[in-house]
Amino acid sequence: MEKVIVVLFGLIWGSFLNVVIYRLPRNLSLILPPSSCPHCGKRIKMHENIPLISYLFLGGKCSACKAKISLSYPLVEVLTPLCFLWLYAHNNFSLHFFASCVFVSALIALGFIDYAHQILPDHITLPGLVLALIYSLFRGDMNLTGALIGAVVGAATLLLIYSVYYILRKKEGLGMGDVTMMLMVGAFLGWKQTFLTLILASFGGALIGIGLILFTKKDVQHALPFGTFLAPAAFVALLYGPQIIAAYLSLS
Repeated sequence: MEKVIVVLFGLIWGSFLNVVIYRLPRNLSLILPPSSCPHCGKRIKMHENIPLISYLFLGGKCSACKAKISLSYPLVEVLTPLCFLWLYAHNNFSLHFFASCVFVSALIALGFIDYAHQILPDHITLPGLVLALIYSLFRGDMNLTGALIGAVVGAATLLLIYSVYYILRKKEGLGMGDVTMMLMVGAFLGWKQTFLTLILASFGGALIGIGLILFTKKDVQHALPFGTFLAPAAFVALLYGPQIIAAYLSLS
């Protein structure tokens, strides 16, 4: 029964995250007006706004103008409950479960927004940082000092990379949104898992970049939204960071 509750809430919350992902980068209210088709402006009815089910029922198209509905909508609505279930399997209903759900919700929104718009809104990262610092006062595995160190390590590492790249290439290789995102990630994960997040994200970005060079006409100058790689990397570090780090250290 608890898993059903997690899934149902995840579906509903995923639908709300879609609103955040679409409206926040456009500086639109998250509350009003009610949802409408971005192509023809038709108001979306209640039965057309049921998470995942409506997308399947409508065949992925607007009921009025038949324009295709972005695949990101069902992806977010599927990904959110799956992530929540994964967190539940590790933590059951606990304070860390609920805090992790908030953290992962921010990661999902940031990852999709960065992919579509190449921005990482401070409206998500900075409140996320504050909440992570407050949460550190109530958790047993990390205190406020550890959260602050994690935030500084995450941001400082990217700032260093940003500065070196700018000095060498005379242009920006990373956005400051990536830095503020790592403030949030570092405060929640601590410095060790923050380093792991950066390594995993860099590795994933390198693989995708090589793939783009080999199989498309993109060149080495093509910009990749790093936040889209940081988000899943932080999720992996959240769930399996200590095990991955321990396994790596055992090799030495």
